[in-house]
Amino acid sequence: MPSVVIENPVLNSPLVEPTRHFKFNDEGITNEIVDARRRSAYFIPIPPPKKKGGTSGAQQLGLTGDWTAERVKDSEFINQARDKVAAWRGSHYPNITRVTRDLLEYWTDPTRERRLFFCQIEALETAIYLAEVAPKLDTWIENSLCAKNELANAGLY
Repeated sequence: MPSVVIENPVLNSPLVEPTRHFKFNDEGITNEIVDARRRSAYFIPIPPPKKKGGTSGAQQLGLTGDWTAERVKDSEFINQARDKVAAWRGSHYPNITRVTRDLLEYWTDPTRERRLFFCQIEALETAIYLAEVAPKLDTWIENSLCAKNELANAGLY
């Protein structure tokens, strides 16, 4: 795989939602900029076969080799939840308590001495959305979380 040198890898401000990212292709990262937020996805590593009579002890595997699209999987639940939270944010946070609204106004106040990063705000918004809004409006989220939890922790919700 040819190595790509990216002189300035910072494309977005940490204070606002990301709007650009570097594109990946079948060979890895490129220096091509995409004008959109990157969708959440994960890479499925395929470890090399074990060698008989090799060295003892664990060695860290690198993510070398085949970067084909079949090895990259979208995080569908995360992307759907992220879209729902963004739409909820865009409609000025309906269906929340007064205390929650006051906290969101404080956390997102642009005149704060130490502003929170967008990722911190989005994490707070997501927790609030899952706890206060989704049970009223998005039953698919609750159902999905219950189903995933049952697979991992049967009988413990």
